[in-house]
This record gives sequence, structure tokens and C-alpha cells, in this order.
Amino acid sequence: MAVLTRTLIGALICAPIFTVQAAPVTYEIDATHTFVLLSRSNFGFSNPMIVANIDRGTLVFDHDDPSKSSVRVTLPVARINTFVPQLDTEFRSPMFFDIAKFPNITFESTRVKAIGNGKYTITGNLTAHGITRPVVLHARLNKAGENPMTKRQAIGFDATGTLKRSEFGLGFNIPNVSDEIALKLTMQGDATK
Repeated sequence: MAVLTRTLIGALICAPIFTVQAAPVTYEIDATHTFVLLSRSNFGFSNPMIVANIDRGTLVFDHDDPSKSSVRVTLPVARINTFVPQLDTEFRSPMFFDIAKFPNITFESTRVKAIGNGKYTITGNLTAHGITRPVVLHARLNKAGENPMTKRQAIGFDATGTLKRSEFGLGFNIPNVSDEIALKLTMQGDATK
């Protein structure tokens, strides 16, 4: 009887450790660990990279029912870095993004679908230059668990996708600079509670 009692007490104490969170968890984007890398063809000679920092957003993740998950992020155009100062200035001007009128790029998911092995398809609306278009991202869950630095629950994803800049009224210098832009995203968030 004593062995059975100790076994039951041990099981009850350890049970919370092995419990998977059943409810959706909301995470705030960690801007210091969330970036977009964009690539485009430059006259066919090279594929220069552009780095952009997503400074705010939320991610709701439901491990048991990913269709209840969502993501919403904001990327200030002023944080786009081409590593070419003249090009950065052009990007901000009325000739391109026109940040006086359209200071932010936003993405809001409309559907999240699990495809297995920690991979997801995220469909959503991307708004840039005042124009909204559907975009599909192919995401992979990197890790969910306690962040050893903050001691808070955290989550991290990587995602890839493509878009055509002409669909957002940003067709300057096509075809010399490619219309199709490849994007790679890395995102980390900390649980709000």
C-alpha cells in the first residue's frame, strides 16, 4: 500500500511537467530576434539581400488545433536596410514605398494549416504601399518552451515565401531588378502571461 501511495503521489506531482498546453497561447514578438531577409535579382548578376526588422506583433499558437493559431506583425519601412544608403533613401521616397504616406508593412494571417512534422502553411494578407494582397508562407516550428534567459515561455518559427513587388505598386525598374522577391523570416515571441 505504501508503494502504491508513493507512486500515486509521484505521478500527481510530475503530471504538470508532462502536460501539453491545450489552450491557445499568445506571444508578443521579440523585435531583437525577429527579422525578414529579402532577396531579388539585380540585372541577373547577383541576388542582393535586404534585411528588415519586425518591431511589433503578436502570435497566437494552439498546439492542439493549429487552425486556431494566428499571426499579426508590423514592419516599419524605415527599418529596411539594403546596405546601400542611396537605395535606402530611394526606398523611403515617393518613388517607391513613400513612407510619408505608408510608413508600415503589415501581415495578418487568415488561415494556419498544419502539414505535419512541425511544418505549417500560413495564408494571410500583406499590406504594403497601401495595397493588400494574399501571401502564403511555409513555416517551421523551431522550438516552444521556457526561454532560459527570460524564464518565460517562448516560441520560434522560420518561414519562407515569395511575392511580386509589382502587385503592391512597387514595379520600378522591372525587369532589370526582379519582380519576384524571395523572403525568409525568423520570428521569436515571448508568452504574454
